[in-house]
Amino acid sequence: MKLIHHGARAGVTGSCHELFIMPAASLLVDCGLFQGEAEGRSSNLTLGFDCTKARCLVVTHCHIDHVGRIPALLAAGFAGNIYCTQATALLLPEVLEDALKLGVTRDEAVIERFLAVIQSRLVPLAYGQTIFLPEFEAQAVTLRFECAGHIMGSAYAVLDVPAEVVAPHAGEKPRATVVFSGDLGAPHTPLLPDPTPPPRADVLVVESTYGDREHEQRATRQLRLEALVRKTLANGGTTLIPAFSIGRTQELLYELEAMFARLAEGRESTLSRLPVIVDSPMAAKFTKGYEQLKRLWDEEAKGRLASGRNPLDFHNLVIIDSHAQHEALLNRLAQHKESAIVIAASGMCTGGRMLNYLKALIGEPSTDIIFVGYQAAGTAGRAIQIYGPKGGWVELDHERFNIRAAVHTLGGYSAHADRSDLLAFCKAAQPAYVRVVHGEPYVQRAFAGELRAGLGCLAEAACDGVALCALRAKY
Repeated sequence: MKLIHHGARAGVTGSCHELFIMPAASLLVDCGLFQGEAEGRSSNLTLGFDCTKARCLVVTHCHIDHVGRIPALLAAGFAGNIYCTQATALLLPEVLEDALKLGVTRDEAVIERFLAVIQSRLVPLAYGQTIFLPEFEAQAVTLRFECAGHIMGSAYAVLDVPAEVVAPHAGEKPRATVVFSGDLGAPHTPLLPDPTPPPRADVLVVESTYGDREHEQRATRQLRLEALVRKTLANGGTTLIPAFSIGRTQELLYELEAMFARLAEGRESTLSRLPVIVDSPMAAKFTKGYEQLKRLWDEEAKGRLASGRNPLDFHNLVIIDSHAQHEALLNRLAQHKESAIVIAASGMCTGGRMLNYLKALIGEPSTDIIFVGYQAAGTAGRAIQIYGPKGGWVELDHERFNIRAAVHTLGGYSAHADRSDLLAFCKAAQPAYVRVVHGEPYVQRAFAGELRAGLGCLAEAACDGVALCALRAKY
């Protein structure tokens, strides 16, 4: 098998994997941006690899670390179809438009031409729909997406390929199943159904973001969040929650709406009116997108709608759109020390409006910073998470800021599967071979070791530079 990792090989960003169906023809799975330490190793403005053999692109979901290099891919000459779920097809153009404006150009004409090309290449598929890929007609390669439960539209990709693709000496076995996990969600993620159990796989390429730990406090996460909200009100300070615009922001709104509805019933009117501010134009767009995709919500979320409540639009929710509104709010919070919850991107504090809030408020003891997602090595978020509790400092926009704010991590809000969830997914797939990707090197190796010991399969960490596998004994 020839499987090359052009990202997420030794970290959790830049996901991009190339599977060769024939020596001169391959398909790509995802094409994402690098963040944190990985940014120093690869430019996001150039593709960083030869894409001339890639016939098509399979997109598992539209987080920027899985799709952000698509503009560079097209600029490098890629002219193939882009396969994704129907929900991802709706959300992806917005993600790429934002990525272009932040990192490439603000020329509206250029952006419109690019988005027109993207729209012409998209091939949206329903969950469970199987298609033959015309790019590999002679090999009869099929693709289908199944629900990954990570963000709206997220999927793992199931490919049916000639057995020789994964094992040159496969003998009489004519076909093989290759599964790319993308990012797998945790059970009971707000708004989303749980991940669909995988089919039996010959080869599984699996993420390992949390492959060495369990998500603690998942059952009590709302109570812990409420305790911090009460602390914010008592201190007269601001709670800052760095969150990705897609997925995490909407999940937080869902949980906060439930909390405020319960507080209002208990006549805690002051607390139930605490402003919840979403200061991210992109997050606002995607919240509307989530509302357009109500058919994909889980039964609990649909039940709230049926009862007359909207978990993504409630009385004390404030949406900040323009830069002028952002600056006015920032100055007001910094000068008057008003209590509020602010949700803004980026989730790892690598850019976006959250940086401005941190620079203005991270030195205030009345500020609380709550991390609800993974902080990659080399990001400002990781530095605040590590050094904040020690009274340290962080560099933001090349300036040093002392951290006097209280720093908290609520692991129960992660949208990634944890170690137990990942093991259960792999066990259900019963793979002959597993390639572990999308994790810190020590996590990849630990998780691969668990798979070898627990499942008896051949499992290798992508960070160790493996390029080939021989599965002859398994066929």
